[in-house]
Amino acid sequence: MTTVRRAVLTLPAAPLGPDNPLPALRAPAGAGAHAVDAPTLAELPRDMARAIGRAPLRSLLPTAVRDGYGRERTPTDLDSIVIENDRLRVTVLPGLGGRIHSLHHKPTGRELLYRNPVFQPAAFALNGAWFSGGIEWNIGATGHTTLSCSPLHAATVPAPDGGPMLRLWEWERLRDLPFQVDLWLPEGSDFLYAGVRVRNPHERPAPVYWWSNIAVPEDRRIVAPADAAWHHGYERGLRRVPVPVTEDGTDRSYPLNGAHAADWFYDLPEEQRRWIAALDTDGTGLVQTSTDPLRGRKLFLWGTERGGRRWQEWLTEPGTPGYAEIQAGLARTQLEHLELPGGGEFSWLEAYGPLAADPAAALGDDWAAARADVERTLAGALPRAAVDSAYRAWREGAADSAPEETLSAGSGWGALEVLRGRHDLPGTPFPESTLGPEQAPWLELLRTGVLPPPANGAAPGVPLVAAPWRDMLETAPADPSTEYHLGIAQWHAGDRAQAVRSWERGLKEATACWPLLYCLAVADREDGHPDRAAERFAEAFADHEAAAGPRDTPRHPDDPRYTPRHPDDPRYTPRHPDGETVATALGREAVEALLAAGRPDRARSLWGGLPERARRSGAFRLLEARLLLAEGRKDEARAVFDAGFEVADLSEGAEILGEVWARLTDEPLPYAYEFRMRPS
Repeated sequence: MTTVRRAVLTLPAAPLGPDNPLPALRAPAGAGAHAVDAPTLAELPRDMARAIGRAPLRSLLPTAVRDGYGRERTPTDLDSIVIENDRLRVTVLPGLGGRIHSLHHKPTGRELLYRNPVFQPAAFALNGAWFSGGIEWNIGATGHTTLSCSPLHAATVPAPDGGPMLRLWEWERLRDLPFQVDLWLPEGSDFLYAGVRVRNPHERPAPVYWWSNIAVPEDRRIVAPADAAWHHGYERGLRRVPVPVTEDGTDRSYPLNGAHAADWFYDLPEEQRRWIAALDTDGTGLVQTSTDPLRGRKLFLWGTERGGRRWQEWLTEPGTPGYAEIQAGLARTQLEHLELPGGGEFSWLEAYGPLAADPAAALGDDWAAARADVERTLAGALPRAAVDSAYRAWREGAADSAPEETLSAGSGWGALEVLRGRHDLPGTPFPESTLGPEQAPWLELLRTGVLPPPANGAAPGVPLVAAPWRDMLETAPADPSTEYHLGIAQWHAGDRAQAVRSWERGLKEATACWPLLYCLAVADREDGHPDRAAERFAEAFADHEAAAGPRDTPRHPDDPRYTPRHPDDPRYTPRHPDGETVATALGREAVEALLAAGRPDRARSLWGGLPERARRSGAFRLLEARLLLAEGRKDEARAVFDAGFEVADLSEGAEILGEVWARLTDEPLPYAYEFRMRPS
């Protein structure tokens, strides 16, 4: 019989640390890596170009950037949920986006996925922290979901066959939509079923993005039922090319044949059954298939160039085998978004399991024969009709079933939205018991029409930006905190001029000015005023430090020099727990802005006021090298590189390390700093 049970998975893990306390007013850091240049866009099919241009993110609001993690890993117990029958054992991480960590086939003893032996966050999610391996559920916008390292609600629910099923669900905040993933193993089945539903409870249409991302060992052959693919690389092009053998004669069905990191979006014919497989040298491996609405299939490879290999090491441990990603999505490419009408839903069924094809055919040079053999083998193991039937049984008889035993709790944002909108969402309850401190001020606004200010010395609360909340902010009493949040909501809506006016109004009466100054500084930078932006960033940092009081004693208990003082001690100056996190975030922004404005003198003055622990981190070591270079102290800047540092939150596609190195020397960039992904 199938069972669903709690378990603990112990991995070497880097702690996530605190979120960045500054509002995420700008577009995702890695957005450029997924862009398409204008000439290419003009040549694409009209429906594809329209879907690529649908509702691009102007900011990450209302989510926060997650950049508080480091690179020091210690053995850590992670809550997990195990789904098991006599054929498969599935390990799920509900606290980390509902990621499937492992898919173990018991009769053969094979792990069907690439299973990362560590938990190491890196800046690949839209909002920062992400980790590699397993199967992840990506919703929101082009890229990895903001929920990559966040908890989901999890509970048991009766499966269509009467056995237990694991339901994962949450409220995705970028697009303001609830979703669910139902996982179950029919008795005796070699395939894990995943029923997925995205709902739009609003009256307005919503842009929708979904890609299920499956990590597999990269020494596999990737087979998909297509003769062409849309190729997208870090050079920002998008063109349709033949597969598996491209114009240069290279067989692209083998990830290790690619020199450069790239996406290959397979162009499946409309009537074609949807599937993709990753096969070992003996013809065995993993196959993923689905009902027809999940139309897209993709291969992502890191490539064999130095940058791709360095990223592979960065995401796990040196000496660990590399991986590639096979993916399945709602659109042809990840650059596109679909429109979901108000009150509508998208739903489909996916299946994951082992495949044993004829190696002579599946791995042979005849691509048509390889595809035919994999499809024949899949049809024998799991007929297309069986997948369609399982979908109907799930959607009609189980998708709306109420959860039974709660296994994990997600955020309280869904509960807040259900209270505000009075939404009826059968199957995915968002109980008021999940409301927490982050939702408390917004609940007060909803009930009384007044948004309470943050506690003295605390960073402003998490913003909300949807139109109904913006309307409430516009009618709430206009104090500095309300003007701050109203400006953020207006900025998100694209009304930047009105946002600036709100922040300027709030600034006139604010006692803590730094949140408003920060927002105005971002607006100045976005509007092309780098000098004024730099001064405002510096002013925001100075205002925060003046309000926080002297930093005469290391404040963190982990610091060996930490000496707590009693409140009765006249030297005691209370600093809010958020203080160092805010100072670090503001200081980094200010120094970078001052350097961009050509003000190394002002940057040097501010540098001395940064938290000591921050200055020791890799991100600030790089910033120090840039500052020294701007001061003309090239040898000292080179010494920073020679001493070694790691920028934990280096963004996908970032080239800053290579750019700074090139200003220091003509020598090749050391491998430790090689993260460049674009072809030379």
